Amino acid sequence: MTQPRTTEQTAEASPAAYGITRVRDPLSWRAEWGRQWGRRRTLVAFGLLLSLPLILVIAFAFGDDGENRRGSAASRIFDLAQSGAANFSLVVVFLASELLLILIAALFCGDAVPSEASWSSLRYLLVAPVRRARLLTSKAVIGLASTVLATALLPAWALLVGGVAYGWDPLTNPLGENLTWAQFLPRLALACAYIFVTLLPIAAIAFWLGVRSDAPLAAVGGAVLINILANILDQLDALDPYRNALPGHYSRAWQDALAIEPQWTDMIHGSLWSLVWAVAFTMLAYRRFRRVDILS
Repeated sequence: MTQPRTTEQTAEASPAAYGITRVRDPLSWRAEWGRQWGRRRTLVAFGLLLSLPLILVIAFAFGDDGENRRGSAASRIFDLAQSGAANFSLVVVFLASELLLILIAALFCGDAVPSEASWSSLRYLLVAPVRRARLLTSKAVIGLASTVLATALLPAWALLVGGVAYGWDPLTNPLGENLTWAQFLPRLALACAYIFVTLLPIAAIAFWLGVRSDAPLAAVGGAVLINILANILDQLDALDPYRNALPGHYSRAWQDALAIEPQWTDMIHGSLWSLVWAVAFTMLAYRRFRRVDILS
């Protein structure tokens, strides 16, 4: 019969006696957040994002005033961009939401899993052991949290830069109507929240492509190409009313929140369709990751 070990024998046989430390949570959200900010591409992405307002200030300072203006609503906003911090921040958000925030969402959510595979560290994380669903959830949460931070930080930084450069006048639309700061700030926050919701399909598509490929560029670039294709299809009137369901069809509906009399119908439709696409591709990503053999 085996004799029970004494306390001293147990201590001698424990992993700590050999200098081995048991890892309770090898991939916690805190650890993943540190890994996210320890990567150069994260710093570069935020650097480009925060440089956009500064570049616009320089462009407005040295650019040509009044020439080559077009009659679109966007150009009328550009005409008022130098009238104060509110108008300037609106222009920055408009420009970033067209492409830059899409690239950032695809980068943060699409690059997480394939980057581990490209470093040949993904299988070691799973041996730790870490459940696949836990690993994938950690990657998704930190990717979305980084996207939220980018979406919220940009308008705040643009307000500061615009206030220093052009003063702190409230929002003035092309018709000469004004929104007070008490009206503008909550609506701007709502508009940025809606922009984040419209980024969810791109983030989910990039996430799904990421679990199918070991190449980060394939996941990020594939999501951006799908977004471009959806925008092209959205221009075809022959696809009515089916094009309403395409990701990005309601991507500019956030501007309705900043009107004097806001309209919420398009924002509601856009939020619902964005959630449908995001949930569908996220489920596909989990299904794929649970079944695929991890070789990298």
